[in-house]
Amino acid sequence: MSWSKLTLAVFLLIPASWTRVSRLNSAIDLAEESYAKTEYEQSIANHQLLIDEFGYASPQLDYNLGLSNQYSEKPDEAAGYYDKASTAADKTLASFSFNQGGVLLGDKKEYEPALSKFKSALIQDPNNEVARYNYELLARWLQRDEERKNQENDKPEPSEFAKRKKAEADRLVEQFRFKDALTIMNDALQQDETVAAYQEFMTSLQEITEIDEQ
Repeated sequence: MSWSKLTLAVFLLIPASWTRVSRLNSAIDLAEESYAKTEYEQSIANHQLLIDEFGYASPQLDYNLGLSNQYSEKPDEAAGYYDKASTAADKTLASFSFNQGGVLLGDKKEYEPALSKFKSALIQDPNNEVARYNYELLARWLQRDEERKNQENDKPEPSEFAKRKKAEADRLVEQFRFKDALTIMNDALQQDETVAAYQEFMTSLQEITEIDEQ
């Protein structure tokens, strides 16, 4: 038998599964490479090829697709992949998936659901400092926002007297006479409690006055 025929015979004996594994590994490497190069549209295509052609599935693949779609400004698609990856047995991967899902919700101003995602991320991995920072920052912001809303609701309706005094103070501010404007407002508050409707304005005057006196 010639060498060429022997070589052909050897190749014919290689199982088809071996070549499939080789092509699969090459496809995985290509997907990872495109993501590493921040070629996110190509990364999506390469990762999708793993699913469509090889039936390949893993939480890590879902997470990579989530990131690639997020950075390609496709938040809805990204959210779906993060949701899938968040069910991973790997607690660290699940935690980061919940965190990224929270970031997407925060971008959409869906703050309460975002907070819930960050909380889930910490349940999965209490050492996820990124999720902890996001959770604490958003929780504090929501608390302050609620306090601001309560203050707005509690503000009295200013009387005509209060409105006149505010107008006087505004004219003094235009002349940079901040201390005089504050004096007018404080004196007016002693006479009419509805002047408290302008408390934020008075607080700003107080801060400016203190700076000027330093």
